[in-house]
Amino acid sequence: MFESLSTRLQDVFRNIRGEARLTEETVELALREIRMALLEADVNFKVVRAFIDRVRDRAVDQDVLKSLTPDQQVVRIVRDEMLALFGDAQGGLPTSAQRPRVIMLLGLQGSGKTTTSAKLGRWLAKQGRHPLLVSTDVRRPAAIEQLSMVGKQAGVKVYDPAGQLDPVARASGALVEAKNSGFDVVIVDTAGRLHIDDQLMGELQAIKGAVQPADQLFVADAMTGQDAIKSAGEFNRRIGVTGVVLTKMDGDARGGAALSVVSVVGVPIAFVGSGERLQDLEPFHADRVVSRVLGMGDVLSLIERAEEAVSQADAEKLEKKIRLDDFTLEDFRDQLRTIRKMGPLEQIIGMLPGMGAIKELKQQREQVDDKQLLRVEAIINSMTPKERRNHQLINGQRRKRIAKGSGTTVEEVNRLLKQFIQMKKMLKAMGGMAGLGKGKRPNLSALKGLMR
Repeated sequence: MFESLSTRLQDVFRNIRGEARLTEETVELALREIRMALLEADVNFKVVRAFIDRVRDRAVDQDVLKSLTPDQQVVRIVRDEMLALFGDAQGGLPTSAQRPRVIMLLGLQGSGKTTTSAKLGRWLAKQGRHPLLVSTDVRRPAAIEQLSMVGKQAGVKVYDPAGQLDPVARASGALVEAKNSGFDVVIVDTAGRLHIDDQLMGELQAIKGAVQPADQLFVADAMTGQDAIKSAGEFNRRIGVTGVVLTKMDGDARGGAALSVVSVVGVPIAFVGSGERLQDLEPFHADRVVSRVLGMGDVLSLIERAEEAVSQADAEKLEKKIRLDDFTLEDFRDQLRTIRKMGPLEQIIGMLPGMGAIKELKQQREQVDDKQLLRVEAIINSMTPKERRNHQLINGQRRKRIAKGSGTTVEEVNRLLKQFIQMKKMLKAMGGMAGLGKGKRPNLSALKGLMR
Protein backbone atom coordinates (compact mmCIF):
# COMPACT_ATOMS: atom_id res chain seq x y z
CA MET A 1 0.00 0.00 0.00
CA PHE A 2 2.70 2.52 0.99
CA GLU A 3 5.04 1.64 -1.89
CA SER A 4 4.89 5.01 -3.66
CA LEU A 5 5.09 7.07 -0.46
CA SER A 6 7.94 4.94 0.86
CA THR A 7 9.91 5.37 -2.37
CA ARG A 8 9.45 9.14 -2.38
CA LEU A 9 10.51 9.52 1.26
CA GLN A 10 13.56 7.32 0.83
CA ASP A 11 14.61 9.45 -2.15
CA VAL A 12 14.36 12.54 0.06
CA PHE A 13 16.50 10.96 2.79
CA ARG A 14 19.02 9.78 0.20
CA ASN A 15 19.45 13.34 -1.07
CA ILE A 16 19.97 14.64 2.47
CA ARG A 17 22.53 11.92 3.09
CA GLY A 18 24.74 13.49 0.45
CA GLU A 19 24.99 16.72 2.41
CA ALA A 20 27.94 17.23 4.77
CA ARG A 21 25.88 19.69 6.83
CA LEU A 22 22.24 20.64 6.78
CA THR A 23 21.13 24.20 6.16
CA GLU A 24 17.69 25.71 6.56
CA GLU A 25 17.46 25.87 2.75
CA THR A 26 18.21 22.14 2.50
CA VAL A 27 15.58 21.38 5.13
CA GLU A 28 12.97 23.48 3.29
CA LEU A 29 13.73 21.69 0.02
CA ALA A 30 13.34 18.31 1.74
CA LEU A 31 10.11 19.38 3.44
CA ARG A 32 8.69 20.50 0.10
CA GLU A 33 9.31 17.02 -1.30
CA ILE A 34 7.86 15.34 1.80
CA ARG A 35 4.77 17.56 1.58
CA MET A 36 4.22 16.61 -2.05
CA ALA A 37 4.73 12.93 -1.24
CA LEU A 38 2.12 13.03 1.55
CA LEU A 39 -0.41 14.95 -0.54
CA GLU A 40 0.03 12.54 -3.43
CA ALA A 41 -0.55 9.70 -0.95
CA ASP A 42 -3.98 11.30 -0.25
CA VAL A 43 -3.17 12.37 3.30
CA ASN A 44 -5.57 15.03 4.57
CA PHE A 45 -4.14 18.48 3.71
CA LYS A 46 -4.65 19.80 7.24
CA VAL A 47 -2.78 16.81 8.65
CA VAL A 48 0.04 17.39 6.14
CA ARG A 49 0.32 21.08 7.04
CA ALA A 50 0.52 20.38 10.78
CA PHE A 51 2.97 17.52 10.20
CA ILE A 52 5.33 19.63 8.08
CA ASP A 53 5.24 22.49 10.61
CA ARG A 54 6.22 20.14 13.45
CA VAL A 55 9.03 18.55 11.45
CA ARG A 56 10.35 21.99 10.42
CA ASP A 57 10.40 23.25 14.00
CA ARG A 58 12.51 20.30 15.09
CA ALA A 59 14.70 19.96 11.98
CA VAL A 60 16.02 23.54 11.99
CA ASP A 61 17.19 23.22 15.58
CA GLN A 62 20.92 24.07 15.78
CA ASP A 63 21.80 20.72 17.35
CA VAL A 64 20.34 18.98 14.30
CA LEU A 65 21.91 21.32 11.74
CA LYS A 66 25.36 20.91 13.31
CA SER A 67 25.04 17.17 13.81
CA LEU A 68 27.60 14.85 12.20
CA THR A 69 24.69 12.68 10.98
CA PRO A 70 22.01 15.16 9.88
CA ASP A 71 20.24 12.62 7.65
CA GLN A 72 19.73 10.25 10.58
CA GLN A 73 18.44 13.12 12.68
CA VAL A 74 15.87 14.06 10.04
CA VAL A 75 14.77 10.44 9.60
CA ARG A 76 14.31 10.18 13.36
CA ILE A 77 12.25 13.39 13.45
CA VAL A 78 10.03 12.24 10.56
CA ARG A 79 9.59 8.86 12.24
CA ASP A 80 8.64 10.42 15.58
CA GLU A 81 6.13 12.78 13.98
CA MET A 82 4.58 9.98 11.90
CA LEU A 83 4.13 7.96 15.08
CA ALA A 84 2.47 11.01 16.63
CA LEU A 85 -0.10 10.96 13.81
CA PHE A 86 -1.38 7.64 15.17
CA GLY A 87 -1.50 8.72 18.80
CA ASP A 88 -0.40 6.54 21.69
CA ALA A 89 -3.25 4.01 21.58
CA GLN A 90 -2.33 0.35 21.13
CA GLY A 91 -3.85 -1.79 18.39
CA GLY A 92 -6.41 -4.51 19.04
CA LEU A 93 -9.15 -4.23 21.65
CA PRO A 94 -8.79 -2.42 24.97
CA THR A 95 -9.52 -4.34 28.15
CA SER A 96 -13.16 -4.50 29.17
CA ALA A 97 -14.98 -6.06 32.12
CA GLN A 98 -18.17 -6.51 30.11
CA ARG A 99 -19.22 -10.18 29.79
CA PRO A 100 -20.26 -11.07 27.27
CA ARG A 101 -18.38 -8.30 25.53
CA VAL A 102 -20.40 -6.84 22.65
CA ILE A 103 -18.63 -5.52 19.55
CA MET A 104 -20.62 -3.63 16.92
CA LEU A 105 -19.15 -3.35 13.44
CA LEU A 106 -20.27 -0.19 11.62
CA GLY A 107 -19.65 1.06 8.10
CA LEU A 108 -20.98 1.67 4.64
CA GLN A 109 -21.99 -1.11 2.29
CA GLY A 110 -19.07 -2.82 0.60
CA SER A 111 -16.48 -1.86 3.22
CA GLY A 112 -15.98 -5.49 4.27
CA LYS A 113 -17.91 -5.65 7.56
CA THR A 114 -19.17 -9.23 7.12
CA THR A 115 -15.79 -10.71 6.25
CA THR A 116 -14.19 -8.63 9.01
CA SER A 117 -16.71 -10.08 11.49
CA ALA A 118 -15.51 -13.60 10.72
CA LYS A 119 -11.85 -12.52 10.73
CA LEU A 120 -12.31 -10.83 14.11
CA GLY A 121 -14.09 -13.90 15.46
CA ARG A 122 -11.22 -16.10 14.33
CA TRP A 123 -8.67 -13.72 15.88
CA LEU A 124 -10.55 -13.70 19.20
CA ALA A 125 -10.81 -17.50 19.19
CA LYS A 126 -7.02 -17.70 18.83
CA GLN A 127 -6.78 -15.45 21.89
CA GLY A 128 -8.74 -18.05 23.88
CA ARG A 129 -12.10 -16.26 23.68
CA HIS A 130 -15.45 -17.76 22.63
CA PRO A 131 -17.12 -15.42 20.13
CA LEU A 132 -20.65 -15.56 18.72
CA LEU A 133 -21.49 -13.81 15.44
CA VAL A 134 -24.86 -12.33 14.48
CA SER A 135 -25.97 -10.41 11.42
CA THR A 136 -28.53 -7.61 11.72
CA ASP A 137 -28.43 -6.83 7.99
CA VAL A 138 -31.90 -8.02 7.00
CA ARG A 139 -32.17 -5.94 3.81
CA ARG A 140 -29.12 -6.83 1.75
CA PRO A 141 -29.79 -10.04 -0.19
CA ALA A 142 -27.93 -13.06 1.25
CA ALA A 143 -26.15 -10.94 3.89
CA ILE A 144 -27.18 -13.31 6.69
CA GLU A 145 -26.23 -16.36 4.62
CA GLN A 146 -22.84 -14.78 3.83
CA LEU A 147 -22.05 -14.37 7.52
CA SER A 148 -23.07 -17.97 8.20
CA MET A 149 -20.75 -19.16 5.43
CA VAL A 150 -17.67 -17.15 6.44
CA GLY A 151 -18.33 -17.85 10.11
CA LYS A 152 -18.29 -21.58 9.38
CA GLN A 153 -15.03 -21.19 7.45
CA ALA A 154 -13.53 -19.35 10.42
CA GLY A 155 -14.77 -21.99 12.85
CA VAL A 156 -16.92 -19.46 14.73
CA LYS A 157 -20.53 -20.01 15.85
CA VAL A 158 -23.19 -17.86 14.13
CA TYR A 159 -26.52 -17.00 15.76
CA ASP A 160 -29.30 -17.12 13.15
CA PRO A 161 -32.85 -17.47 14.53
CA ALA A 162 -35.15 -18.77 11.81
CA GLY A 163 -37.70 -16.25 10.58
CA GLN A 164 -36.46 -13.38 12.76
CA LEU A 165 -36.05 -10.29 10.57
CA ASP A 166 -36.00 -7.54 13.17
CA PRO A 167 -32.42 -6.18 13.54
CA VAL A 168 -32.79 -5.19 17.20
CA ALA A 169 -34.39 -8.52 18.11
CA ARG A 170 -31.60 -10.44 16.35
CA ALA A 171 -28.90 -8.54 18.26
CA SER A 172 -30.72 -8.89 21.60
CA GLY A 173 -31.33 -12.57 20.97
CA ALA A 174 -27.64 -13.14 20.29
CA LEU A 175 -26.77 -11.48 23.60
CA VAL A 176 -29.20 -13.77 25.47
CA GLU A 177 -27.83 -16.82 23.62
CA ALA A 178 -24.28 -15.84 24.56
CA LYS A 179 -25.18 -15.54 28.24
CA ASN A 180 -27.00 -18.88 28.25
CA SER A 181 -24.41 -20.82 26.23
CA GLY A 182 -21.13 -19.51 27.64
CA PHE A 183 -19.97 -17.25 24.80
CA ASP A 184 -17.91 -14.34 26.13
CA VAL A 185 -17.97 -12.11 23.00
CA VAL A 186 -20.83 -11.14 20.69
CA ILE A 187 -19.88 -9.61 17.32
CA VAL A 188 -22.77 -7.72 15.70
CA ASP A 189 -22.46 -7.33 11.92
CA THR A 190 -24.71 -4.35 11.19
CA ALA A 191 -26.31 -3.19 7.97
CA GLY A 192 -24.68 -0.68 5.67
CA ARG A 193 -25.79 1.69 2.94
CA LEU A 194 -24.15 3.16 -0.11
CA HIS A 195 -24.53 6.52 1.65
CA ILE A 196 -25.29 7.58 5.21
CA ASP A 197 -29.04 8.05 5.81
CA ASP A 198 -31.27 8.71 8.81
CA GLN A 199 -33.00 5.34 8.63
CA LEU A 200 -29.70 3.49 8.99
CA MET A 201 -28.58 5.73 11.85
CA GLY A 202 -31.88 5.20 13.67
CA GLU A 203 -31.49 1.43 13.34
CA LEU A 204 -27.93 1.51 14.64
CA GLN A 205 -28.96 3.69 17.58
CA ALA A 206 -31.69 1.19 18.49
CA ILE A 207 -29.25 -1.76 18.33
CA LYS A 208 -26.72 0.16 20.40
CA GLY A 209 -29.34 0.89 23.05
CA ALA A 210 -30.42 -2.75 23.19
CA VAL A 211 -27.01 -4.45 23.53
CA GLN A 212 -24.84 -1.68 25.06
CA PRO A 213 -21.64 -2.48 23.08
CA ALA A 214 -18.21 -2.07 24.64
CA ASP A 215 -16.69 -1.51 21.19
CA GLN A 216 -18.05 0.24 18.12
CA LEU A 217 -15.59 -0.41 15.32
CA PHE A 218 -15.96 1.48 12.06
CA VAL A 219 -14.88 -0.71 9.12
CA ALA A 220 -13.40 1.41 6.33
CA ASP A 221 -12.17 0.42 2.90
CA ALA A 222 -8.67 1.90 2.71
CA MET A 223 -9.00 2.09 -1.08
CA THR A 224 -11.61 4.87 -0.75
CA GLY A 225 -9.08 7.22 0.88
CA GLN A 226 -10.46 10.46 2.32
CA ASP A 227 -14.07 9.41 1.64
CA ALA A 228 -13.59 6.70 4.26
CA ILE A 229 -12.35 9.33 6.73
CA LYS A 230 -15.39 11.53 6.13
CA SER A 231 -17.75 8.59 6.67
CA ALA A 232 -15.94 7.58 9.85
CA GLY A 233 -16.27 11.11 11.17
CA GLU A 234 -20.01 11.17 10.48
CA PHE A 235 -20.56 7.77 12.15
CA ASN A 236 -18.54 8.96 15.13
CA ARG A 237 -20.64 12.11 15.43
CA ARG A 238 -24.01 10.36 15.21
CA ILE A 239 -23.41 6.89 16.70
CA GLY A 240 -20.01 6.95 18.35
CA VAL A 241 -16.90 5.07 17.21
CA THR A 242 -14.27 3.58 19.52
CA GLY A 243 -11.88 2.35 16.84
CA VAL A 244 -11.35 1.90 13.11
CA VAL A 245 -10.68 -1.26 11.09
CA LEU A 246 -8.95 -0.53 7.77
CA THR A 247 -9.58 -3.23 5.16
CA LYS A 248 -7.78 -3.89 1.86
CA MET A 249 -4.47 -2.60 3.17
CA ASP A 250 -2.81 -5.02 0.75
CA GLY A 251 -4.24 -3.16 -2.25
CA ASP A 252 -2.77 -0.30 -4.24
CA ALA A 253 -4.35 2.44 -2.14
CA ARG A 254 -1.98 5.31 -1.43
CA GLY A 255 -2.11 5.10 2.36
CA GLY A 256 -3.66 8.49 3.08
CA ALA A 257 -6.56 7.03 5.05
CA ALA A 258 -4.25 5.25 7.49
CA LEU A 259 -2.13 8.37 8.05
CA SER A 260 -5.13 10.70 8.44
CA VAL A 261 -7.82 8.82 10.33
CA VAL A 262 -6.57 9.31 13.89
CA SER A 263 -5.94 13.03 13.48
CA VAL A 264 -9.19 13.75 11.61
CA VAL A 265 -11.68 11.43 13.34
CA GLY A 266 -10.03 11.31 16.76
CA VAL A 267 -10.26 7.55 17.28
CA PRO A 268 -7.46 4.95 17.03
CA ILE A 269 -6.95 2.30 14.36
CA ALA A 270 -7.74 -1.03 16.04
CA PHE A 271 -7.14 -3.57 13.26
CA VAL A 272 -5.99 -3.73 9.64
CA GLY A 273 -6.99 -6.28 7.03
CA SER A 274 -4.04 -7.24 4.86
CA GLY A 275 -5.58 -9.82 2.54
CA GLU A 276 -8.61 -11.89 1.60
CA ARG A 277 -7.81 -14.87 3.82
CA LEU A 278 -9.59 -15.17 7.16
CA GLN A 279 -6.24 -15.02 8.98
CA ASP A 280 -5.39 -11.71 7.29
CA LEU A 281 -6.48 -9.48 10.16
CA GLU A 282 -4.00 -8.16 12.67
CA PRO A 283 -3.94 -5.56 15.44
CA PHE A 284 -2.62 -2.23 14.24
CA HIS A 285 0.93 -1.40 15.31
CA ALA A 286 1.85 2.18 14.43
CA ASP A 287 5.60 1.63 14.87
CA ARG A 288 5.56 -1.26 12.39
CA VAL A 289 3.64 0.69 9.76
CA VAL A 290 5.95 3.69 10.08
CA SER A 291 8.95 1.39 9.87
CA ARG A 292 7.66 -0.03 6.58
CA VAL A 293 6.94 3.44 5.17
CA LEU A 294 10.49 4.56 5.95
CA GLY A 295 12.00 1.44 4.35
CA MET A 296 13.10 -0.15 7.61
CA GLY A 297 11.03 -3.32 7.20
CA ASP A 298 8.79 -5.03 9.73
CA VAL A 299 10.67 -7.93 11.24
CA LEU A 300 8.29 -8.39 14.19
CA SER A 301 5.27 -8.98 11.92
CA LEU A 302 7.37 -11.32 9.80
CA ILE A 303 8.35 -13.33 12.88
CA GLU A 304 4.72 -13.51 14.04
CA ARG A 305 3.59 -14.83 10.66
CA ALA A 306 6.40 -17.38 10.65
CA GLU A 307 5.53 -18.55 14.15
CA GLU A 308 1.90 -19.02 13.10
CA ALA A 309 2.87 -20.94 9.97
CA VAL A 310 5.67 -23.13 11.40
CA SER A 311 5.50 -25.32 14.49
CA GLN A 312 8.44 -25.50 16.87
CA ALA A 313 8.97 -29.19 16.03
CA ASP A 314 9.10 -28.50 12.28
CA ALA A 315 11.54 -25.64 12.81
CA GLU A 316 13.88 -27.83 14.87
CA LYS A 317 13.63 -30.62 12.28
CA LEU A 318 14.54 -28.23 9.47
CA GLU A 319 17.43 -26.76 11.45
CA LYS A 320 18.84 -30.26 12.01
CA LYS A 321 18.56 -31.09 8.29
CA ILE A 322 20.37 -27.90 7.31
CA ARG A 323 23.09 -28.50 9.87
CA LEU A 324 23.65 -32.06 8.53
CA ASP A 325 23.51 -30.87 4.89
CA ASP A 326 20.44 -33.08 4.37
CA PHE A 327 18.16 -30.45 2.81
CA THR A 328 16.19 -32.12 -0.01
CA LEU A 329 13.70 -31.08 -2.66
CA GLU A 330 10.94 -32.40 -0.37
CA ASP A 331 12.11 -29.98 2.32
CA PHE A 332 12.25 -27.24 -0.30
CA ARG A 333 8.63 -27.94 -1.26
CA ASP A 334 7.57 -27.85 2.40
CA GLN A 335 9.21 -24.44 2.80
CA LEU A 336 7.35 -23.11 -0.23
CA ARG A 337 4.08 -24.25 1.35
CA THR A 338 5.07 -22.50 4.56
CA ILE A 339 5.79 -19.28 2.67
CA ARG A 340 2.32 -19.43 1.08
CA LYS A 341 0.77 -19.79 4.53
CA MET A 342 2.54 -16.61 5.64
CA GLY A 343 0.84 -14.55 2.92
CA PRO A 344 1.61 -13.09 -0.51
CA LEU A 345 5.29 -13.24 -1.38
CA GLU A 346 5.45 -9.51 -2.13
CA GLN A 347 4.18 -8.71 1.39
CA ILE A 348 6.80 -10.96 2.97
CA ILE A 349 9.63 -9.38 0.98
CA GLY A 350 8.37 -5.92 1.93
CA MET A 351 8.80 -6.79 5.63
CA LEU A 352 12.53 -7.40 5.24
CA PRO A 353 14.63 -4.39 6.31
CA GLY A 354 16.25 -2.49 3.46
CA MET A 355 14.68 -4.54 0.69
CA GLY A 356 12.74 -1.57 -0.68
CA ALA A 357 15.98 0.29 -1.30
CA ILE A 358 17.51 -2.48 -3.42
CA LYS A 359 16.60 -1.49 -6.98
CA GLU A 360 17.43 -4.92 -8.37
CA LEU A 361 14.98 -6.56 -5.99
CA LYS A 362 12.41 -3.82 -6.55
CA GLN A 363 12.26 -4.72 -10.23
CA GLN A 364 11.82 -8.37 -9.32
CA ARG A 365 9.03 -7.54 -6.86
CA GLU A 366 7.02 -5.90 -9.62
CA GLN A 367 6.99 -9.26 -11.39
CA VAL A 368 6.10 -11.33 -8.31
CA ASP A 369 3.35 -13.84 -9.01
CA ASP A 370 2.43 -16.27 -6.23
CA LYS A 371 1.29 -18.70 -8.92
CA GLN A 372 4.98 -19.20 -9.66
CA LEU A 373 5.31 -20.91 -6.28
CA LEU A 374 2.55 -23.31 -7.31
CA ARG A 375 4.39 -24.06 -10.56
CA VAL A 376 7.57 -24.84 -8.63
CA GLU A 377 5.61 -27.11 -6.31
CA ALA A 378 4.01 -28.85 -9.30
CA ILE A 379 7.47 -29.58 -10.71
CA ILE A 380 8.64 -31.12 -7.43
CA ASN A 381 5.42 -33.14 -7.10
CA SER A 382 6.05 -34.61 -10.56
CA MET A 383 9.30 -36.14 -9.34
CA THR A 384 9.52 -39.60 -7.81
CA PRO A 385 10.23 -39.87 -4.06
CA LYS A 386 13.80 -41.00 -4.87
CA GLU A 387 14.35 -38.00 -7.14
CA ARG A 388 13.07 -35.61 -4.47
CA ARG A 389 15.45 -37.10 -1.93
CA ASN A 390 18.43 -37.12 -4.32
CA HIS A 391 18.32 -34.48 -7.05
CA GLN A 392 21.49 -35.87 -8.65
CA LEU A 393 19.41 -38.73 -10.10
CA ILE A 394 17.56 -36.33 -12.37
CA ASN A 395 19.15 -36.70 -15.82
CA GLY A 396 17.99 -35.30 -19.15
CA GLN A 397 15.36 -37.97 -19.76
CA ARG A 398 13.90 -37.58 -16.29
CA ARG A 399 13.74 -33.81 -16.72
CA LYS A 400 11.61 -34.22 -19.85
CA ARG A 401 9.25 -36.54 -17.94
CA ILE A 402 9.01 -34.13 -14.99
CA ALA A 403 8.29 -31.17 -17.29
CA LYS A 404 5.55 -33.09 -19.10
CA GLY A 405 4.00 -34.29 -15.84
CA SER A 406 3.93 -30.79 -14.31
CA GLY A 407 2.76 -28.95 -17.41
CA THR A 408 5.97 -26.92 -17.55
CA THR A 409 9.06 -26.83 -19.73
CA VAL A 410 12.46 -28.47 -19.39
CA GLU A 411 13.94 -24.97 -19.02
CA GLU A 412 11.77 -24.37 -15.95
CA VAL A 413 12.82 -27.70 -14.45
CA ASN A 414 16.48 -26.84 -15.09
CA ARG A 415 16.03 -23.42 -13.49
CA LEU A 416 14.41 -24.93 -10.39
CA LEU A 417 17.22 -27.47 -9.95
CA LYS A 418 19.83 -24.75 -10.41
CA GLN A 419 18.16 -22.52 -7.80
CA PHE A 420 17.78 -25.45 -5.40
CA ILE A 421 21.50 -26.26 -5.66
CA GLN A 422 22.34 -22.59 -5.02
CA MET A 423 20.05 -22.51 -1.99
CA LYS A 424 21.52 -25.75 -0.66
CA LYS A 425 25.03 -24.28 -0.92
CA MET A 426 23.90 -21.05 0.70
CA LEU A 427 22.27 -22.84 3.64
CA LYS A 428 25.35 -24.97 4.14
CA ALA A 429 27.60 -21.91 4.14
CA MET A 430 25.31 -20.10 6.55
CA GLY A 431 25.38 -23.03 8.96
CA GLY A 432 21.68 -23.08 9.75
CA MET A 433 21.03 -19.35 9.23
CA ALA A 434 23.80 -18.39 11.67
CA GLY A 435 26.43 -17.19 9.25
CA LEU A 436 25.03 -13.88 8.02
CA GLY A 437 27.55 -11.35 9.25
CA LYS A 438 26.47 -7.96 10.47
CA GLY A 439 25.81 -5.59 7.62
CA LYS A 440 25.98 -8.28 4.92
CA ARG A 441 23.26 -8.37 2.33
CA PRO A 442 21.46 -11.76 2.04
CA ASN A 443 22.00 -13.86 -1.06
CA LEU A 444 18.83 -13.30 -3.09
CA SER A 445 19.62 -15.49 -6.08
CA ALA A 446 17.36 -18.37 -5.05
CA LEU A 447 14.46 -16.03 -4.31
CA LYS A 448 14.90 -14.15 -7.57
CA GLY A 449 14.78 -17.42 -9.47
CA LEU A 450 11.38 -18.23 -8.01
CA MET A 451 10.04 -14.84 -9.12
CA ARG A 452 11.01 -15.12 -12.75
